[in-house]
This record gives sequence, structure tokens and C-alpha cells, in this order.
Amino acid sequence: MTTVGQMSRNVRNLLLSIRDLLVSAGPLAILGVALVIGAYWWLKPTPPKTITLATGPGQSAYEEFGKRYQQALAAQGITVKLQHSEGSSANLQLLRDGKVDLAFVQGGSGEIKPDDSDELVSLGSLFVEPIWLFYREDSAQRLYKKKRLDGLSEVRGMRVNVGSPGSGLPKLVETLLDANHVEMNELKLSELRQTPATVAFLNGELDAIVFASAPESLMVQMLLQTPGIQLLSFSQNEAYSRRFPFLTPVTLPRGVVDLAKNIPPRDVRLVASTTSLLAREETHPALLTLFAQNAQTIHGAAGWFNRAREFPSTLHAELPIAKEADRAINEPVPTLQRYMPFWIANLIERMWLVLGILLAFMLPLSRIVPPLYQFRVRSRVFRWYGKLREIEDEMEAGETPAPKLIEQLDKLETQVEKISVPLSYADELYALRNHIQLVRKKLLRAATTASEKPAAA
Repeated sequence: MTTVGQMSRNVRNLLLSIRDLLVSAGPLAILGVALVIGAYWWLKPTPPKTITLATGPGQSAYEEFGKRYQQALAAQGITVKLQHSEGSSANLQLLRDGKVDLAFVQGGSGEIKPDDSDELVSLGSLFVEPIWLFYREDSAQRLYKKKRLDGLSEVRGMRVNVGSPGSGLPKLVETLLDANHVEMNELKLSELRQTPATVAFLNGELDAIVFASAPESLMVQMLLQTPGIQLLSFSQNEAYSRRFPFLTPVTLPRGVVDLAKNIPPRDVRLVASTTSLLAREETHPALLTLFAQNAQTIHGAAGWFNRAREFPSTLHAELPIAKEADRAINEPVPTLQRYMPFWIANLIERMWLVLGILLAFMLPLSRIVPPLYQFRVRSRVFRWYGKLREIEDEMEAGETPAPKLIEQLDKLETQVEKISVPLSYADELYALRNHIQLVRKKLLRAATTASEKPAAA
């Protein structure tokens, strides 16, 4: 029983000590938690689970790449909604209007405005986008008595589809035709969408069709292998790149489409611009990081017009490069992300600096906790000294009979015996008990003296 009672008392003392510590440190802990919650709300380390990406027309390269990003980010629990559009110009306007979070935009189209840098950022250039001008052999035979055209100037008199207005391609084609002294009224132009234009082209309703697309486009892949369809070679592609800085000379190598069938049968010189992934500046940094990291997997392989790891690239950006993209593309993978899931690593990376600042702020304040704890424990003992002093003052005044004061002292002693304090403060409890006994002796002497006076009389 004694052992059980001792254990019970020890547990009680421990619980009291913990309670005192919690009460003493409580205000500081509440302040710390409030600051952490405030920092979490301000930094928003957890990104939204849904994001919208503007791609392009159906069956375009933009759409194909959009699907790849959709699959890649789904593994991280992010839903990527694909927003179809007419093309680069429409995508850029969707970004400006805040209707999408990210978009593929063709470079060098002249659509970027100076004030766009205040709201938009670039995640780097992803791939080259050649200008594909396909024409029918029978149309070339009808107009020029030959199956192959020698240059862009020979499209005069043809029925040409230059892409929908939202793609930005019509303006680019107009620039190239003007450089070749071809007036727009010398052509029968149409601005159909990619799919209906391709159908009309294959049906003979159009003589030529122009794309600005990556080779991953299904339309491009199909037309390159369609009999009776030729791809215009820009034999002066170096000259085009010197005249127009936004264009890059590229070459479609012989047999790259199909080695067995030798498609194309010869090298085809083309001009190309680069396509970038643009984002609104307020897009969550973690999402920008995810897109930039996945871009290395999606666009980093060797292609028809680029070497391995040539893309994505932060060179020749028309808009400021997001710091998240620059870090993902040009720096090694952060150490935390090598060993932790992305979300945990992102949370630590975004919160550690704030937590460090909070720690530096809280450490000086934490120095007041020990004095508060000490004051609380000692006050449990010291507050009874006030009652003891009252009893002693009444004894010295002589107005209250000693037996009554002794009765008050007995009650005080009973209450003091119930006090529990940590062992480190037990000396003060025992000092209080000694002082109670001291006052008791005075009262007993006073009571003895009072009883002796009548007897002497």
C-alpha cells in the first residue's frame, strides 16, 4: 500500500509539474503556433490540386504535349485541365485574361507586349516549331509544269490555308510572303482550322496548307507519308534566319521519318521558331517547379531537329524566366527532393527560412518561461505566508484569543500538507511548515501565559 501510495504521489507531482510548465509556456507556445499558421497562410506551401493548361487545336503537337504533362502531373496528384484553343495568339490572350494558368506560345510571333513581363513568366523554350508548307504535286504540275516547287515565291495563284487567326500563323506567313515579294491578293487565302483544312487539302479543295508545329503533330506525321504531297524546302533558310532573328534554320534529314521507305527522299531545309511554356506570375511556385522538372523528361530527348538535353532551355526567352524554372533546368535536383516525396520537400524548402526566422524570434522570448515556471510553483507555497502573517499579526495585537488563532493555524497546516511541489522546490515547502510550527510555539506560549495570569491572581 505504501509503495502504491508513493507511486500515486509521484505521478501526481509529475502531472502538476507538467501542468505548471504548460501554463507557463502556454502563451509563448500559442504565439509560436499563431506565427507558424500565419506564415503557412502567407506562403501557401501546398499548391492547388487543379491547374489549367492552354494547348491548341485538336490533334496538334500542343495537344499531344499537353496530354504528356497531364499524365506526368497526375502522378503527383495534380489534375491538369487542357484548354483547347486556336493556337499561340489565343493562348497568350487566355493568359492575359487569367482564364488559364499556363500555355504554349510560339516565339517570335511579335505578339509579346512590353507590359506582359509584369504578369507573365517563362518556363523556358521547349522545342522548335518548323513552318511546314505542304503542297499537292498535281497543283504544282498544273501551275508550273513540275511536281516540286523551288521556293515560297511559287505559291502565287494557289489556294493556300494559312491557319486560323488565333494561331498567330497568318501574320507570320504574311511576313515571309512579303519578304518574297508576294502580295496577299496574289493568293486565294483561307483561315480554316487545322483538321478541316487538312481534309479540304486531301480532297483537292486546297493547293497548299501551312502549319507551324512540332514534328510530333499527328497531322504533320500523316502528311509527310501521304503520296502526292510534297513539303516545301526553304533552301534559303540561313538567309531567313539572318533577316528574321526569331527564326532558326533547321534541316529535316533524309529518311528520318521512315528509314525503310526513305521518307523524306532528300534533306529538306526549313525555318523554325521555338515554342515556350508561359505561366501567370501568380501561379503557385510548386506547380511551376513541377512543370519545369517534367519538361526535362518530356522535351529532353533527341528529336528530328535537336540533340538530347538541348531542350528545355532558358536561352533566348522573350519573357523573364521564372526562378523555379531556372533552378529546375540549370541546377541539380535539390537534395531534399532526392530522398523525399516532392510535397514534403517542397513544404520544407518553403517553410524552413520562415521557421528559422521564427526560431530566432522565439528563442529570446523563451527565456521568460523558466522564471514564470518558478514563480508559479513558488507562489503555490508563498501565498500561504500571507495567511500565516495575518495569524501572527492578530497574535501580536492580542485582540483574538490564542485558542482561536491556534484553530486557524491548524486549518492552515492541514491545507499546507496537501500542497504538492516538484522536489527541487521542496525546501520552500518545508520552510513554510517550520514557520507554521514557529508561530504555533508563540501561540502556545501566549496561551500558557494567559492561563497563568488568572491563577496567580
